[in-house]
Amino acid sequence: MLIAGQVFHPERASDHLEWGWVRLEGGTITQVGKGPAPAKPDLGDDDHCIFPGFLDAHVHLPQFDSIGVAGLELLDWLEQVIFPAEARWEDPAFASDMAERATASLISFGTTGFAAYGSVHSESVREAFASIAARGVRAWFGPALMDRHAPADLCRDADRQIEALASFEPMGRVQPAVTPRFAVSCTPDLLAKAGALACAKNWPIQTHLAETRAELELIREMFDEQPYTEVYDQFGLLTPRSVLGHGIWLSEAERALLARRMSVVAHCPTANRFLEAGAMDRAGLSSAGVRLALGSDVAGGPDRSMVRVARAMIETARARGDIAPTPAQAFRQITLGNAEALGWAKSGRLAPGCEADLVIIRPTIPLHEHPDPLGALLYAWDDRWIEQVIVAGSIEYDHRR
Repeated sequence: MLIAGQVFHPERASDHLEWGWVRLEGGTITQVGKGPAPAKPDLGDDDHCIFPGFLDAHVHLPQFDSIGVAGLELLDWLEQVIFPAEARWEDPAFASDMAERATASLISFGTTGFAAYGSVHSESVREAFASIAARGVRAWFGPALMDRHAPADLCRDADRQIEALASFEPMGRVQPAVTPRFAVSCTPDLLAKAGALACAKNWPIQTHLAETRAELELIREMFDEQPYTEVYDQFGLLTPRSVLGHGIWLSEAERALLARRMSVVAHCPTANRFLEAGAMDRAGLSSAGVRLALGSDVAGGPDRSMVRVARAMIETARARGDIAPTPAQAFRQITLGNAEALGWAKSGRLAPGCEADLVIIRPTIPLHEHPDPLGALLYAWDDRWIEQVIVAGSIEYDHRR
């Protein structure tokens, strides 16, 4: 497949797109060139832009039908909205169907890879795992581990949860992930077993950290005044393959610990705004040496489009009075930046040998003489511009169909 258009290269320090072309063979990018395509392209032309597939570092698939319930604090929202929604995943067929729907929805917004949470139901998550893999996306996915501070029907014995998770195997481009929901819903025993499993399997870890002040109060009560980040650290849950959602309310000492462990904080600006949790100090975390990613956090975040999430990242920085990322940096974050954070060496950029995950868009605004074409795309973004989304070399979404 040969694709032509204005190409975005996130590894280059440029605010501009580059006229060029990309050739795919199977699921791999084999050639990338500048200027006119060497033959008639299969997709794209002078009016199109070509981006690496967008990546989402923090999302909850069982929550996709719960977008838009506003006005609740996090813990109340979990109890009243999210736990009842996740209880429906007790049915493996329902979970499989919903995972397929959610994955298809993400693809339609240009997302070709994501780090996602399931529910506590290991057999249902196993069925959902297969549904995700069938769509060809690159993903982390695992059951949300919980054994307390949740409805009784969503709490599970720690040993049984770990035993079930340990039996998971990678499938396609989907990798099992050790996913304790957050320390509030996990006993020390479950956290210790989760950390041990992640170490034994060399699997990634994903959880939540310091999202709200009410959550911090609970952590202090439940863990004898121990700082939240140290709770995870003592159980081996802070590693270079750990992605912790939110990280809003962190002390300087906690930031320093995260930097030493090389763990990643997934900034979720649309969710933080929707649940009124606070505004993450992205600049401060970066200055402390903390690695950063960006996530939609559906359904806490109401936006499935990573471009809109990237714009919210800029808006949050401006509202705090910080130096905001540029549009070019925002697009880099949702492509190569998130790929680097998740350790996906062949994702997030358009280069020979990389995985053939691309988004082809046709903007309805003129870019040719715009002083900041990426700024024009970011701020005028219209999801209807997405014409095709290619996942592992196959067209998984086509607006023309």
